[in-house]
Amino acid sequence: MTAGESVKVADARLATREEMSNARLPIAYRDSCAHLLIPLNRCRYDEYYLPWKCENERHSYEKCQYEEFKKRVAKMDELRAAKDGARSN
Repeated sequence: MTAGESVKVADARLATREEMSNARLPIAYRDSCAHLLIPLNRCRYDEYYLPWKCENERHSYEKCQYEEFKKRVAKMDELRAAKDGARSN
């Protein structure tokens, strides 16, 4: 299974509030990618934060964050198009 496939499979199951709380995730990181951050943080802790460890978990988490960013940008473009291109700032 590639990293991309693992993100698609993991999207089906998001982390619950209880899981995020038990993993002691900061509030700012409790988003739709938290289900990938929990195992990443566990791996980092187990591997003493060595940069060459946990690469698959890190890549999956960063890909999820990027996909969420692209969704937000697309939504903003959609809203702008509905306002005839007017910007809010």
